[in-house]
Amino acid sequence: MEKITVAVIGCGRIADSAHFPALSKIEGVEIKYACDIIESKAQDKVERFGAKQAITDYKVALADPEVDAVFVLTPNYSHYTITMDALNAGKHVFCEKPITVNYELSCEMARKAAEVNRQLVIGVCNRYHRTVELIEEMNRTGKLGKIYHIYCSFRAHRSIPGLGGPFTIKEQSGGGVLIDWGVHFFDLILYILGGAKIETVTADAYSEMAKDIKEYVYRDMWAGPPVLDGINDVEDFITGYIRTDKASISFNGAWAQNIDKNEMFIDFMGDRGGIRMMYGGDYTFYTVENKELVQYKPEYEIPNMYELEDKDFIRSIRTGEPTRNHIDKVLESAKLLDYVYKSSEERREIRL
Repeated sequence: MEKITVAVIGCGRIADSAHFPALSKIEGVEIKYACDIIESKAQDKVERFGAKQAITDYKVALADPEVDAVFVLTPNYSHYTITMDALNAGKHVFCEKPITVNYELSCEMARKAAEVNRQLVIGVCNRYHRTVELIEEMNRTGKLGKIYHIYCSFRAHRSIPGLGGPFTIKEQSGGGVLIDWGVHFFDLILYILGGAKIETVTADAYSEMAKDIKEYVYRDMWAGPPVLDGINDVEDFITGYIRTDKASISFNGAWAQNIDKNEMFIDFMGDRGGIRMMYGGDYTFYTVENKELVQYKPEYEIPNMYELEDKDFIRSIRTGEPTRNHIDKVLESAKLLDYVYKSSEERREIRL
């Protein structure tokens, strides 16, 4: 088996919890570099996951002809620059979601990948979640009939991540709860629908819960602690309505709400059956059989989706065959994010 040598750029939370564990298990993969501007984070990956060398300058890895591919696991604002540098250096790239901070730059990344004939995949990991795979198959084989509407909720009680830091600085993140959580929901919806195209978007966004960072009381601050003298100029709540050529979509998203509930689910409404999918979990199927109302909650194994998407990326390097999360297949969800924000900013419906 051909050895694939990789460099991991960015050694933070997603690298530590998902990609280093996954890569260390894939046969034929060598992690030559762990790179982070905080050297101790990179060194930790050498000691725990067998990376060969810790570095602080990602261009060292790009200059190494042995490196076949890089994983870009850095904050949103740096995705574009690092990915473009890597593609220009002839490397295949796995870039975590979102692609970057706006649709125009995302398209530039896609064009560059095509120009240099390198694989560029995006970490929309839910395309590899077993629940999403099963629902996509059910829709494709007609078990739901016609899906005419989808409702999604990604709402939590007072859990703005790292308030005042990179997550809440628009220049660095590109947005708030929509670009952080909503991208996953929208992307898996468009994937299940089979490549739906957006027609109209209406949305409103709000930043009401933490106007005074010092006074914000929180239930959870998973990317914290808060930066008391920091910046918060992104939305903590968003709502809207989308028309596509396949179904309509309505949504509510909240990093922080004054309701003590975490409501993370998607409802798929078809004329033959409906599904409530618990985000990150299982689903229940509701239908009619012999004029009786029935429901099924199937039991099945849910493998590690990060391992599956990383294996598929490595496969694509070896075969040249695009993955299900190749950038060309993810651009529509990136476009959707831009138009949701545009609708909110201009307070009008956007027609594409």
